[in-house]
Amino acid sequence: MKFNELQLDVRILDAIKQMGYAEATKIQELCIPTILEKKDVFGCAQTGTGKTAAFSLPIIQNIEPGNKIKALILAPTRELAMQINDNIVKYSKYTKLKTTVIYGGVKQKRQVDKIKKGIDILVATPGRLLDLVNQRFIRLDNVEYFVLDEADNMLDMGFIPDINKIVALLPKERCSLCFSATASPAIKKLANSILKDPLQINASPISSTVEKIKQQIYYVAKDDKDKLLLNIMEDKKNYATLIFTRTKRGADRLSNILSDAKFKVASIHSDKPQRARQRIISEFKSGKINTLVATDVASRGLDISDLSFVINYEMPDIEELYVHRIGRTGRAGNDGLAISLVSNGEKRLMRRVEDLIDKRIEVVHDHICAKSETKDRDDSRGKRSNNGRGNNNRNSSNGSNRDKQRNDFKGKDALSNKNAPGKKKTKGKYADKNSSSNKKKTEDKKRELSHNSEYTNKRKNKRKNNRQPNKAKNK
Repeated sequence: MKFNELQLDVRILDAIKQMGYAEATKIQELCIPTILEKKDVFGCAQTGTGKTAAFSLPIIQNIEPGNKIKALILAPTRELAMQINDNIVKYSKYTKLKTTVIYGGVKQKRQVDKIKKGIDILVATPGRLLDLVNQRFIRLDNVEYFVLDEADNMLDMGFIPDINKIVALLPKERCSLCFSATASPAIKKLANSILKDPLQINASPISSTVEKIKQQIYYVAKDDKDKLLLNIMEDKKNYATLIFTRTKRGADRLSNILSDAKFKVASIHSDKPQRARQRIISEFKSGKINTLVATDVASRGLDISDLSFVINYEMPDIEELYVHRIGRTGRAGNDGLAISLVSNGEKRLMRRVEDLIDKRIEVVHDHICAKSETKDRDDSRGKRSNNGRGNNNRNSSNGSNRDKQRNDFKGKDALSNKNAPGKKKTKGKYADKNSSSNKKKTEDKKRELSHNSEYTNKRKNKRKNNRQPNKAKNK
């Protein structure tokens, strides 16, 4: 469906036309008419399907400028909040609406100054929003539209208590929208606490992945992942590649390895200052660097239309994160490739991912570390057998080994005591010591005592002689 068939304002159509928008995606086609009618929506759509425009365009059309917050959009991360704000600014460029974004990790003064001038649309992360509400810089009693984006990630990051506090500050009469890539029971429970008789829109099957993304698995020993990654990356030096790790330290380590291999690379995670993160993202988007190593939280909000490859250096602990990770590529209908390096200990996680997306992913068997993966698997099986059935064989031999050791010990004892020629049986504490050595020690002790006695007598005589003149003088 064309955007000009969705009853959107001409000013909005002109703005999105300049951005290259022509055909509406499924989530946009379903959401825009419903939100224009001010109905609550629960949208289940994977990342990269255009859900930002799906809720932003009808909100821009429906609210009137007035320097009071009419629309509040919550995002779980700073990067995602900034991305949403940037898009809204572009969508509303021909209107008089004012929008801004607030998030933590930076000083609040500049954000507060913009709020004081008056805004119509506010994009925020939960923590900074509550901070400014508590300082009375923000009032939410005029909000007409409330959007909770990426609710599943909000749940994972523990933002639910903050969200409940924010919802309590909103007017009861409002239009509420909730979007999530997955629709687990916990997400549905959260949505039901916010929405009133929502229209449920499934833009794609629950937790499905973009069909145009080609997915591959490389089974490899954990210690050989670096080697395999460098081999895979050798053919992709000129393409934009996003690599995921579980930890911040792992991201920095991998970035250093790729940098040593002459890749234009940087790492991004929550320990890096906000300015550094923004600079790295800008450099990645502009092509100054073409390889980015990131953790899951830091990667939220990365919207790069020509991202060619996503590599899971380590599998995520939560299978839904896999959907978010590979959704960074294949955006806006483009092709993409997602590669997962899976060690023996991560196979269980991979099976859970395949169950979630209801798809068996292609396995690449022919690679330089294929033999190491087989060895890793065999070693792990050997360890399990040693801990399992192998114990029976070991236990059966323990008895004979102990008997042999006991007999050897008895033999040595017999040689040292009974069969030793000329050995005299002795009793007492020093029965095992040589009598000559005992005599020598006794003589040494007597000599030492004698020496001490002579030294003591000399000292006494010296003191006695020193006292005698004093006595005569006193007389």
